[in-house]
Amino acid sequence: MAGGIDVTSDEQGYDRMEMLRAFDETKAGVKGLKDSGLLKIPRIFVRPSEELAQELTCKKTLVEVPVIDLSGIQDTDGRKRVLEEVRVASETWGFFQVVNHGIPLTVLDGMIDGVRKFNEQDVEEKRNIIPGIGQEEQDFTAVMICSCQELLAGGIP
Repeated sequence: MAGGIDVTSDEQGYDRMEMLRAFDETKAGVKGLKDSGLLKIPRIFVRPSEELAQELTCKKTLVEVPVIDLSGIQDTDGRKRVLEEVRVASETWGFFQVVNHGIPLTVLDGMIDGVRKFNEQDVEEKRNIIPGIGQEEQDFTAVMICSCQELLAGGIP
């Protein structure tokens, strides 16, 4: 048992979805597996060779992540354009890249460093920062959408 999930399952009793659910419920992530002293990659992270072989015969397509340009967001038409692009990208992709946001590279680097430091902490330390983490599923989507709409409407400086 590592990180709260049994990683020694045999072929007969293997239920990938159940193992993924158990892994997700630990809220410890891959760092939790590493910290548990695990020496072998859990089966849920290894794709079957027949699946990989099938992928090699499939036609490869170029995938481009949606890019949202924030230039012109200060005017009403620009805000509407950006809001629509965010809506479409969020609904169809779930993520997007933002350009011309004006955030200095030093701030972005600091943010990435902060995320890295947060994720390297023990689960208990994370719970001190984000109350409720690891207890029940949290959905920050509505908060993010409201904040995004308020930002695009000019309500957040």
